Amino acid sequence: MLQVNVIRQNVQEVKDRLLVKNFKNPELVDKIIELDDRRKKLQLEFDTTQASVNSASKEIGGLMAKGEKDAAETKKKEVAELKARLQPVSEELAGTEAALQEVLVQLPNLPSALVPTGHSAEDNEVVREGGVKPILHDGAKPHWDLIKEYDIVDFETGAKLTGSGFPLYKGAGAKLQRALVQYFLDYNIEAGYTEYLPPFMVNEASAYGTGQLPDKEGQMYHMPADNFYMIPTSEVPVTNIYRDEILKAEQLPVKMTAYSPCFRREAGSFGKDVRGLNRVHQFEKVEIVQLVHPTKSYEALDEMVAHVEQLLASLELPYRILRLCGGDMGFTSALTYDFEVYSAAQERWLEVSSTSNFESYQTNRMKIRFRDENNKTQLVHSLNGSSLALPRIVACILENNQTETEIRLPKVLHSYFGKETISK
Repeated sequence: MLQVNVIRQNVQEVKDRLLVKNFKNPELVDKIIELDDRRKKLQLEFDTTQASVNSASKEIGGLMAKGEKDAAETKKKEVAELKARLQPVSEELAGTEAALQEVLVQLPNLPSALVPTGHSAEDNEVVREGGVKPILHDGAKPHWDLIKEYDIVDFETGAKLTGSGFPLYKGAGAKLQRALVQYFLDYNIEAGYTEYLPPFMVNEASAYGTGQLPDKEGQMYHMPADNFYMIPTSEVPVTNIYRDEILKAEQLPVKMTAYSPCFRREAGSFGKDVRGLNRVHQFEKVEIVQLVHPTKSYEALDEMVAHVEQLLASLELPYRILRLCGGDMGFTSALTYDFEVYSAAQERWLEVSSTSNFESYQTNRMKIRFRDENNKTQLVHSLNGSSLALPRIVACILENNQTETEIRLPKVLHSYFGKETISK
């Protein structure tokens, strides 16, 4: 959530930067100024009246001590009248603050100056590419055929157990999932991240804190009886660990990693873009999160991008890094880099990670602060990245490493998987 004082001090700049994200309602900026003006006026009226109540109340005690009962009674009536005026002002102030908050959460984060203009994925910038695209044998198959041939993922039984988009991993498929999760966690821990295993459901405050609510409410699985939400990523509970806390400057940066299943309703319907493991309702992912000093967040973002890049390189997968344009960015992000791996069997790029700097947008919602050298509190900056999401990584490992008789696994997975290949 944007800070009101930032909006007030940079009204035109805020509107201009929102246009980079193709935001359709820049008039909300003016509405925020209007509501904040009203809030300030009401707050002043309330504070002035309350001060008069306090002053008159003190006078009553003094008058009573002097034996001036009539004067004291007159003051009591004055205090009663003042208190009666306070109630409607207090109610209007609360309503104005709620209205201001409601409009504020409708504004997305402001894009960084590094964000390219554009309307869709076609306008994203390719930063760099790495790895070598494999040349497959004649008759090479996409992963949705390979998983049946090797009997490692069962979508039909998953649909029977739950519904479409909930895969059932089995045998070598389940083992490969476990091997990848353990490798990703070990890789992140080696880089200084502390491992967490968070709850897989969160309350409304946590979902609001990272910006899933109200922006992505329709994409989350909701349990009305408890008002809990199944997490779309471990970013949500992990970032909220420090909600409403004030950190010491020497605690920064806070580096966290977590494995979790992820639950998302928007799995799509038909076509190769959503076929097989390309898009599912439940999948596994390892996440990295950082809370950093506001002057260090873009340095931290570069570090996280390099971290994920090296992880992809270790899996021997061809990849590319994209800087997302304004029209393709997430609601809460100030700058996002997407990682895509190349599927040789599908002959297309598949997104496997997004790494983003949210600046103070999330931490303002969560009130995650630190004390600076002057003992003043400031908002920290938050960042997160997929390190990595498993379904499309698995799809590309299967497709890019297939031979006519087996699937060869990347060397870094041999000790985790216990074998060098997946056999029929």
